[in-house]
Amino acid sequence: MDLKNLIKLSLRTFTTRPARTGLTISAMGVGIGAILIFVSFGYGLQKTMLEQITTAEALLTLDVATPDPEVLPLTEEKLSEISKIENTEEVSPLALLPGQISLGPLTSDTTFYICHPSYFRLGGIVTKIGKLFEKEDEKKVVISSALAESFNLEGEKAINSEVKVSLFLTKITETGEERIETLEMEEPYSISGIIDDEIISYAFIPIATLGDLKINEFSQIKVKVSQAKFIAGANEKLSQMGFIVSSLSDTVDEANKIFRAIQIILAAFGVVALIVAAIGMANTMTVTLLERTNEIGIMKAIGASNQDIERMFLFESMAIAFLGGVGGIGINFLISRSLNAIVNMLARGLGGQAVALFYTPLWFIIFIIVFSILVGILSGIFPARRAAGMNTLEALRYK
Repeated sequence: MDLKNLIKLSLRTFTTRPARTGLTISAMGVGIGAILIFVSFGYGLQKTMLEQITTAEALLTLDVATPDPEVLPLTEEKLSEISKIENTEEVSPLALLPGQISLGPLTSDTTFYICHPSYFRLGGIVTKIGKLFEKEDEKKVVISSALAESFNLEGEKAINSEVKVSLFLTKITETGEERIETLEMEEPYSISGIIDDEIISYAFIPIATLGDLKINEFSQIKVKVSQAKFIAGANEKLSQMGFIVSSLSDTVDEANKIFRAIQIILAAFGVVALIVAAIGMANTMTVTLLERTNEIGIMKAIGASNQDIERMFLFESMAIAFLGGVGGIGINFLISRSLNAIVNMLARGLGGQAVALFYTPLWFIIFIIVFSILVGILSGIFPARRAAGMNTLEALRYK
């Protein structure tokens, strides 16, 4: 039997039994759609959460701190030594100084994080309002929302507000005593952005704006490697130097393990619906087999081979399953888009941020199509073999 006639005979059920075939496709679509919706929800949660805590560059970055500043200080010399580690692409230090920040008549104690603009990029730090400073020497300051609240600054009103900065420096006298000196910056800084942190009060300022003040020791260093495969090696070398090393990629890996477990659990609920649909399709193919028994006998009598009969039934079940998979993708698209729109509408109405609760990777859609065809083969293989193995005379006598 040529391919044209095989396809024509296989798809005849769509015109002779449209209602039953349509219901079978719908059942498959619901089963496939259930898997897609549940798994898309898991991927959506994963994508939303990870986008909030990291960036691509942050995943290649190691956080380096010293266990004891007096024994192993993070000096410029150590920065130079660390930057020479193999596969190290970039190093960005951070210094902490106590101080005060003043806005008009209001003054607040705070901690100043003194850094280069690259520190934000390597740390995956983003602003809730406004933007981060991008130049080394611009008189900009980025503050936490906790600090903004202490000045009763709300939303966009805080941006471009001018503040005075005072730093508290610890000096060692000739007698070995510590003395606190106050360094007041002559020019005011303007607030360029606010970081979402309601708990800790702090402010970032560019290190190059401190003029003649030299930072001799740093509290933390961010070390970026060129590729993810070099993270473990750099981690080991830094640890051997005596530093405390942590990586956001470790946290992300643990989070991904949790999300994978969630996705498997959610997919299991969808598989139940798919199993029910597959049983229904197998039942449909069995009924089709009984209805076509005489037809099978006639086809065999005029020369159709067992292989032709088996192919005809298998192609029919594959076509039904394929259309069910396409229908499932359509169901997932409509439901996920609708739920995303509803959730985002509520979020915006309550002053929140829009999120994508459902996300379906392209590879998973392709996998679902292949998987649905495989389900069609498994559901139709028994009726197909049973049809192929029928005795010609018994099939002709069947009523």
